[in-house]
Amino acid sequence: MASPRILVVDDEADLRELLEITLVRMGLDVDSADCLTAARAHLAQTQYALVLTDMRLPDGLGIELVSEVAGSCKNTPIAVITAFGSADNAVAALKAGAFDYVSKPVALEQLRLLVRAALRLDGAAGMSVKPAAANMPAARLLGDSPAMQALRAQIARLARSMAPVAISGESGSGKELAAREIHALSARAEQPFIAVNCGAIPDNLMEAEFFGYRKGAFTGASEDRDGFFRAADGGTLMLDEVADLPLAMQVKLLRAIQERRVRKIGATSEEPVDVRIISATHKNLARCVEDGSFRQDLYYRLNVIELALPALRERLEDIGLLANAILLRLVSNNGNNAAVLGPGALQALRGHGFPGNVRELENILERALAFADNGVIEAADLALKTSKPLAPLSPDTESIRSQQQPSAVADAETAQKSCDAGIPSCLPDYLNGIERDIIQRALIQTRFNRTQAAELLGISFRQLRYQMQKLDISEPK
Repeated sequence: MASPRILVVDDEADLRELLEITLVRMGLDVDSADCLTAARAHLAQTQYALVLTDMRLPDGLGIELVSEVAGSCKNTPIAVITAFGSADNAVAALKAGAFDYVSKPVALEQLRLLVRAALRLDGAAGMSVKPAAANMPAARLLGDSPAMQALRAQIARLARSMAPVAISGESGSGKELAAREIHALSARAEQPFIAVNCGAIPDNLMEAEFFGYRKGAFTGASEDRDGFFRAADGGTLMLDEVADLPLAMQVKLLRAIQERRVRKIGATSEEPVDVRIISATHKNLARCVEDGSFRQDLYYRLNVIELALPALRERLEDIGLLANAILLRLVSNNGNNAAVLGPGALQALRGHGFPGNVRELENILERALAFADNGVIEAADLALKTSKPLAPLSPDTESIRSQQQPSAVADAETAQKSCDAGIPSCLPDYLNGIERDIIQRALIQTRFNRTQAAELLGISFRQLRYQMQKLDISEPK
């Protein structure tokens, strides 16, 4: 079988020669061009396995070639060479359809990694290109609805690129599943997939967790440790709930993504990393940028490709398929006999709003299976509610209030009096009283499970913990 053929487009003769020698030593055939016109002539005559182009050429810009190749040669990945520090150019190229990029001066090992990823090579010279469908896993995102079919098609397209992906969607809609699907369909499928919940890491540990540390760098650092970036080297790093990152960490993360290098705490030099970034959040990142809680430059760096997941209520026709798959897994895990939805159960599920999406469906079915007779789940076993309002005030609320600090009780009483008067006499006390009341009701409804209460309120665990400290809300003794 003939070796894959690469097209190198660069007007610098020395760099072009270096790239050609490196690629030939990898067992590849190489054609070269010094301008856009020559590159277009080659593309008109030959089918290439990869195109590698500089961004600045004598008769135009490399991004023009990126758009042309992405539009007319959809099966040909194209990568760009950017000047050092030109992060904006790299992002523009990725948005235009580039597979990946390398910065000048070109690091040959990084170039080899890029080429192998693009061609799905094993790393040995002369190996043939793996077919894209080889060893492809079963789809993780189930559903036959038009929304899910379009979503899977979009994932299949963007999986070929190394561009950062920002996944948005409501809590429980399957953002991590989508990220794993992207990784599984990409050239990095055999490399690590590391998922990180940014909202669950204490602020003082973030740098050590992301970048690692050297032995003796701080008290308790008894040995060298790699961070998330090094653990995901060659593969994919998913930053879940990325909107919860503090601003100080956002600056360090931006540099690591742009430079593709990380420095461990206590180290004197940086280490190169080859990681594809996938971020996810249930929040509106653009709104977070507007209110100043998220850096605009990091937003544009992460949001090269957007992937929006539909809510379950927008694809109710998939509930039957999802329910059967969930029940099959539950039965397999618990060692039970087969479980099925009885008459009326599926109809009842399709009439539910599912504010918690697929995660809520799993919880409903797991609970219903425990009450079902002979594995047949009836509508009554589902115990569905028409909505999920916060629990009304109860005597328990008053007992909890009595355990709070006197200032907290006074704020609540002031808020109530202000409300009765129509216009609050002290707006901060009034708002604190309302916020305290809502948080207390959420905690009571979830039996003081703060993780569930935070999800119910649509905030992060860290935000809930901060508000509880600020408003003197404590668990009952």
